[in-house]
Amino acid sequence: MIAMLLLSFLVSGGIAYYDHYEQNERYNVLRFERKEKSIRASMDYFLEQSGGFIPPDSVGIEMNAKLYELSDVHNLFIAIYDLKGDYITSSKTERLDSLRLSHRVNYTILKQLSSGSDRAVIDQSHTLEDYTVAYWYFKDIIGKPIAITCVAYDRSDTESKDVWSFIAELGQSYVLLFLLASIAAYTVSSYISRPIQIIAERLKDIELGKRNEPISWKGRNEIGKLVDEYNRMLSELERSAATLARQERESAWREMARQVAHEIKNPLTPMKLRLQHLERSWKDNPEHFDQKLERFCASMTEQIDTLTRIADEFSHFAKMPRALVARIDLPALAAGVVESFGTESSVTITLRTYLINQPVVLADRDQMVRVFNNLLANAIQAIQPGSVGCVDISIRQCKTYLVVRVQDNGVGIPEHYRPRLFVPNFTTKSTGTGLGLAMVKNIIELSGGHVWFKSREGRGASFYFSLPTAS
Repeated sequence: MIAMLLLSFLVSGGIAYYDHYEQNERYNVLRFERKEKSIRASMDYFLEQSGGFIPPDSVGIEMNAKLYELSDVHNLFIAIYDLKGDYITSSKTERLDSLRLSHRVNYTILKQLSSGSDRAVIDQSHTLEDYTVAYWYFKDIIGKPIAITCVAYDRSDTESKDVWSFIAELGQSYVLLFLLASIAAYTVSSYISRPIQIIAERLKDIELGKRNEPISWKGRNEIGKLVDEYNRMLSELERSAATLARQERESAWREMARQVAHEIKNPLTPMKLRLQHLERSWKDNPEHFDQKLERFCASMTEQIDTLTRIADEFSHFAKMPRALVARIDLPALAAGVVESFGTESSVTITLRTYLINQPVVLADRDQMVRVFNNLLANAIQAIQPGSVGCVDISIRQCKTYLVVRVQDNGVGIPEHYRPRLFVPNFTTKSTGTGLGLAMVKNIIELSGGHVWFKSREGRGASFYFSLPTAS
């Protein structure tokens, strides 16, 4: 609204100025022609009263008083030149210099008059003055030229209304309209934008799982419809989020219960068989029962340890113990873990470091040991039986990060397994909980790092993780 008002003001002012300029030009032309016609008539009448003839060398003396009279009546500068173009006399001699008129008529004007033209007109500008100069022959009663008459007309000396005064008056009215339009534009824009701004702020503050307040709007216009639609979608979103969260919890609990039941059932089956076998041995051959009982206790202890390990794995994954963050020398910690795996005679484990200084990381020491244990155990188990296994661990310092790579020469990871590799309960082994890599990912990300891998089937796999170094 404000821009349209300003544009209309500029257009109106431009049209007014252009129209005034055109009218002023026409007005000046007509006014000058009227004055020129009147001067000619007055000079012809004076010549007629003087007998219809004035000698060319007496024109200045005879016409001098008449020039002053006509100049005062018509408020114009009038001069007389001889037929050769030389200056004779004028109404105001000093005005000749101020108008920068020459004491000799221009050759072009003389040629134009001598060729039969009734008059010759030129426009001139000087300082703040714009004027038109007209030349014509002053002829006797028989039409013979006696002298050349020159009349200078000041175009700025008009009785028309000044355009700038008009534009100033127009501007005053537009100032009032501008103020009224500004108030109206602000009111309307505030009315339109306020609910949209409220909706934008509410959309920014929406949090799933929490109570989000709807917007109250009394009007039933387009804004009211927009607010109603927002409130409706907010209600549907909350219901959908609640349903989705409930389904995810139920699905997670069902999957966890299925996995726990499966893992616990595996050791229970051999435990039941061993117990049944011990019962038959007691009935059939009680003499050697002590040896069988000893083997039975050892087997039960092993199966109970397996159950305990399964319970611990699920417990640790469900709720990670509170991290005891400390400054850890990661290469030294990795060296200790490699040494504990040194009993694997069929696998060669090497540790290499590429360090600029002696960097440390902020993490939980026990959790980092579990990370290396899981990655090394997976690497060793990926190596085919009977082949020479090699596991290479490298720790490289890259600016503000330490990047660890655990590389093996095992069977690699099939393409269809890779998207689910870090998913809890996913495993490619006949035994195990499928929580090892998921736990590794959880520990590293909680420590501010990142985990990824690369693999080629039949050529082995490389697992990487990065951790920020402490200052």
